[in-house]
Amino acid sequence: MAGMSSADPLEGVRRAWELRADGPVTRRGAATVQPVRTEAGTPASLKLGAAPEEHLALRRWDGAGAARLLRADPHQGALLLERLHAEDLADAWDVEACEVVAGLYGRLHVRATPQLRLLSAYAARVADHLAALPRSAPLPRRLVEQAAGLARDLAGDPATDGTLVHGDLHYGTVLAGDREPWLVVDPRPLSGDRHYEPAPMLTHRYDELSLPGGVGVRDGLRQRFHALVDTAGLDEDRARAWVVVRVLADAAGALADAAVVTRAVTVAKAVQD
Repeated sequence: MAGMSSADPLEGVRRAWELRADGPVTRRGAATVQPVRTEAGTPASLKLGAAPEEHLALRRWDGAGAARLLRADPHQGALLLERLHAEDLADAWDVEACEVVAGLYGRLHVRATPQLRLLSAYAARVADHLAALPRSAPLPRRLVEQAAGLARDLAGDPATDGTLVHGDLHYGTVLAGDREPWLVVDPRPLSGDRHYEPAPMLTHRYDELSLPGGVGVRDGLRQRFHALVDTAGLDEDRARAWVVVRVLADAAGALADAAVVTRAVTVAKAVQD
């Protein structure tokens, strides 16, 4: 793209798109975000380092439940987005936050665009990975075998593909907006199954569940799970299956991290008690 070269990548995009900086640069995961204003003075956010398929999901949603995409250069990983507020759901009451997130599912879970990766392919890879784990892996063998079987079944189920899913929807990827109270950002989209969505809401803010005065880890996880399932009208068994698959996949990829392994086992057991 002409005009993009610059020692500062953000500066290069700002110049090419005729934007001016309107605030400090921040990080969102691997991406860099800066408040900007367009040539017409419209407030926006410039994001550099976006996930490869992020623009596809944002175009498909067109602002319905998500930050509106104003401009994109996928080859540069550059997105110009509707500006939202810094406030997320990190401080919201737990069940209330789950209800907000699950309330967005219906707007986000539309027919997927054909360019997106298939969730069934991910499930097949997870099944193979889990099945190949040695018995010495620090995970209960029963859970590993259960998750591998569930992943294999889901990989072969036609309903596993076809619906646009955010993929990483949790307390920190829902921001306050002006035109709507809450809008999602930072999708890691797949052509998938809406029941795939709840797991991140169980694994984020996990440590809070053991704080004094709370309901406890097991009951807190179950409250979250049922708030998500009930609010969104999900099939409980299918949502449970995806939670087990996702958390065991996380653990299998981080076997040296005792905290991740413990969290995965706790979540998988809690949703099945």
